[in-house]
Amino acid sequence: MNEDNWRIVNPDGKNRVIVTRDLPGERWVDILVAAGCRVEIFTGTAELSSDEIRHAMGSRCDAVIGQLVESWDDALFEGLKAAGGRAYSNYAVGFNNIDLAAATRCGIPVGNTPGVLTEATAELAVALTFAAARRIGEAERYLRAGKWDRWLPRLFLGTQLRGKTVGIIGAGRIGSAYARMMMEGHKADILYYSRHPKPALESFAAAYNRFLAMRQEPAVVCRYAKTIEGLLKETDCVSIHVPLGHGTRHLINAERLALMKPEGVLVNTSRGPVIDEAALVDHCRQHPEFRAGLDVYENEPELAPGLVELENVVLAPHIGSATRWAREGMATLAAFNVAAMLVGNPVWHRPDIDAFLKADPPPAAPSILNATELGLPLYGAME
Repeated sequence: MNEDNWRIVNPDGKNRVIVTRDLPGERWVDILVAAGCRVEIFTGTAELSSDEIRHAMGSRCDAVIGQLVESWDDALFEGLKAAGGRAYSNYAVGFNNIDLAAATRCGIPVGNTPGVLTEATAELAVALTFAAARRIGEAERYLRAGKWDRWLPRLFLGTQLRGKTVGIIGAGRIGSAYARMMMEGHKADILYYSRHPKPALESFAAAYNRFLAMRQEPAVVCRYAKTIEGLLKETDCVSIHVPLGHGTRHLINAERLALMKPEGVLVNTSRGPVIDEAALVDHCRQHPEFRAGLDVYENEPELAPGLVELENVVLAPHIGSATRWAREGMATLAAFNVAAMLVGNPVWHRPDIDAFLKADPPPAAPSILNATELGLPLYGAME
């Protein structure tokens, strides 16, 4: 490993923190320095292997901020524990790259960065929805290739989504934000599937319908789907917002794709493996009027054979959270997770994390996934 690819901040800090990728902004560094940390930041462009991460941790490492592309398994957590590690934070809201049970066995608190990327990811899902439905990628390639010579009535006819039925699989924070955007901005009816009904989302729709009624405009529909199959059959467009787990891997397969309308639109900004990518390639080949918008892939950064050649698929390189505000906010939350564990602060246990992005944050860790299992104290629990 090239030692020149490391930047060290506050070299005399008593707590040694390894950061496996240089993160946006500066506030996160200031948080760690204020907690007495020596911060060692990998600035190279290559992805660090597990062996390189273990080498970087060495014989003394108090905490690590790592990335979603790294596999934090039993070996890495054992290595962190052996080095005296007391905390790890993922620079992501998802944690399918983490063996949480292994971390808990090692007594290492594991943080993530929820909430801050909700709107950014939902916005990208909306962007992919319309880029796919309106064939923006095809049209841009056609124009850049110098093929456009006149306006034509049938050139790149797409799907108009206003008033259509949009299906949402996974109505958590991001899925619900996407639903609100599609309802408010485009008068779409919403059919959602989730483990449980979402009263807050349906209440939002009811309130919005009261506004529409005052303007004498048609109401929108927001209702719960009992099955994914029923949702796929009824909707014009489907957007996926589920975490990756054993129950969601290849959630969308050949059989379920066949249930969608031939001119349907499928969008995925969650995790790549929730779609059987090979099945999607076959489906898009067989149904040229079908559209897909993808930001995540089954075997990133590789794409399934044939995917890149498909004109009816819009592709983005995993940029769902890629706004400056969201990415800097993620770094801030990750730093607070680590700093709080190192100085002995409790764990925040409230859904709203906005307080950590303001000037006077609470003395707590924003999100520790295994706090209960490790018996960590909760912020304000005795209030």
